Amino acid sequence: MCTLGVCLALLVVRGAKTLSAQHQRDLPFSPGETLTYDVTWSIFPAGQVIATLLGPGKNGETAYEVKTTAESRGVVSLLYDVEDEFHSFFNPSTLCSERITKKVHEGRRHKQTQINFDYARRVAVLDERDPTNPNARPKHDEESIPACVEDVVSAFYYLRNQPLQVGQKIKLAVNDGSKTTEVEADVQGREPITSGLGMLAALRVEPKVFGALYPRKGRMLIWFSDDSRHLPLRIRMTISLGTITGTLVSVTSSGGKTSSTRTSAAPAP
Repeated sequence: MCTLGVCLALLVVRGAKTLSAQHQRDLPFSPGETLTYDVTWSIFPAGQVIATLLGPGKNGETAYEVKTTAESRGVVSLLYDVEDEFHSFFNPSTLCSERITKKVHEGRRHKQTQINFDYARRVAVLDERDPTNPNARPKHDEESIPACVEDVVSAFYYLRNQPLQVGQKIKLAVNDGSKTTEVEADVQGREPITSGLGMLAALRVEPKVFGALYPRKGRMLIWFSDDSRHLPLRIRMTISLGTITGTLVSVTSSGGKTSSTRTSAAPAP
């Protein structure tokens, strides 16, 4: 079963283009931005996901960091408790992922994972352990990667920087600790979407992750605001267990200004 965090961050993109200094200044996001999503499973409230973009850290760290938390709520929490936390680090010039750490707590399943992308050696280095079983042997693996890959979180920010033109097909490369998988994302059309920001024009994108990144059957759709911000307004994944939907309910900008109407999200057309 995909995690709430993965279900809301399961879009990946490919590329090794270096952004110009002007293009870098015009990125549609900046450190301090926080995106908050309400999650439903079919008709039931299921949880909340919060993604915060942080600037370069200490000790000479130049990467941007995205902290993403996913927590189950309501009836779903009683059936299947989820407390996930991801930290993704990506290069603000190329938007290529540098590493991601994941703490997964889902029911009885607990994992701590770190994936480092070593571009000098062109390998992804995976280290994973079960914190509830210290006697278990940690997992270590290395897989080849191209010149630029995205993890399941940084991909949102890379994609937001793309033109997203109707009819566009974007070739995707993702590495989540195993073999790098190529996926295609189609920009299918424009339609209005209601979220916590009110009704906005949106671009519908379908990343074809099922049958490629994930072997199971399913469908994923993402609606990005049709403006310079390309905010992910809604993410919907339909799998055998039902439909999981994440709806953007508020955006806090780098200046501390919050945009939200806290309206109930209407179903996408």
